[in-house]
Amino acid sequence: MNRKKMCLVLAVVFALNISAILLVERVDAASYKKGSTGNTVSQIQTALKNQGIYKGAVDGVFGSATEAAVKAFQQKKGLTVDGKVGTATMKALGVSQSTTQNSDSGDVALLARLISAEARGEPYSGQVAVGAVVLNRVDSPIFPNTISGVIYQSGAFTCITDGQFNEAVSESAYRAARDAMNGVDPCGGAIYYFNPSTATNKWIWSRPLIVVIGKHRFCA
Repeated sequence: MNRKKMCLVLAVVFALNISAILLVERVDAASYKKGSTGNTVSQIQTALKNQGIYKGAVDGVFGSATEAAVKAFQQKKGLTVDGKVGTATMKALGVSQSTTQNSDSGDVALLARLISAEARGEPYSGQVAVGAVVLNRVDSPIFPNTISGVIYQSGAFTCITDGQFNEAVSESAYRAARDAMNGVDPCGGAIYYFNPSTATNKWIWSRPLIVVIGKHRFCA
């Protein structure tokens, strides 16, 4: 083989190697694994929690507990058990690519699910008010600073533990979530609310009342 042909062959081999490396990087970039962070990781954690597999905090940090939950989910679904959330695992979890590309859509869906569970049967303004309480907590220094963090904070909302959080979400709850996220706040900055006919915690009655909407008392 003459020198000219040898150079051509080497150039082709080099080009193929570069293409393979770029392909691997693209595939890897499309997956979420230990060390990944962000809103999509929160959505993955939420989906795993709804499956009853993940017991940790929804904090947007892909740590060892999230990795273990992903592996358990993959084994359950007959997927490749590697602890990484690629296209197949994402699809099985029900986390769509369109959702992961828009961080607001994931927050709206999560907030709507809480509103539907906590304010089912309440007037529309009361549904928006429940969403506003979540957002007021996000802005408060005494609560987690993300919507998922507030919603999944231990003991914060009874619907998380009694199963209502996993029920079908009403259309009005989606509208209420969007209104709350757009700044509508019928509860006047409240960070607590409760139903006086079912409340068993005496401490909640000590909170300063701001407004009553439907069956809920909204408090500072």
